Amino acid sequence: MTAVPEWMHPPRVEGWFADDLDHLPEAPRHTELIDGALVFMMSPQRAWHARLVTALVLSLSEQAPAGIEVEREMTIRLDNRNRPEPDLLVTTAPYAPDRTYYTPDQVLMVVEVVSPESAHRDRAVKLRKYAEAGIANYWRVEEEDGLPVVHTYELDGPTRLYAPAGIHRHELRSPTPFAIKLDLNRLLPARKR
Repeated sequence: MTAVPEWMHPPRVEGWFADDLDHLPEAPRHTELIDGALVFMMSPQRAWHARLVTALVLSLSEQAPAGIEVEREMTIRLDNRNRPEPDLLVTTAPYAPDRTYYTPDQVLMVVEVVSPESAHRDRAVKLRKYAEAGIANYWRVEEEDGLPVVHTYELDGPTRLYAPAGIHRHELRSPTPFAIKLDLNRLLPARKR
């Protein structure tokens, strides 16, 4: 059995806190904190996932009005024990080159592109945590026959739960968090037949 590196030992009896992520240079690049536990993205990223995230960032950035930014792979400090890293987020916070995370009040929408490794977290854990933190919109993107299918959710404020807003194939139109129109079939390179 291999010894656990010293940096992987929690700094206190209570475990890890959100701000600890900024002081772990040895940790893998995509390290999240979920319920005080470090979560490492160790599986190889699929080209489908990477290209889809890039296409969504570009498409949403082109459509975003002034004062709205689209960020890729930045953590959100939900509370002292949770700092997940969505595939992309839409924020009202202005660009700051040294920023390492956002807070829920700065985030209008979170998008998770489901991969086999993250499926449970994206479909259940993060869905609940983002809603509890008050983030107004959540998109979960699944793969169906090589094409993206987007499940959209909107926050019901009084209950702090997400209500399904739609399942989108081929095209997505949404008025929230801003006017969005996406041709889902064109986000990825055409498949050769």
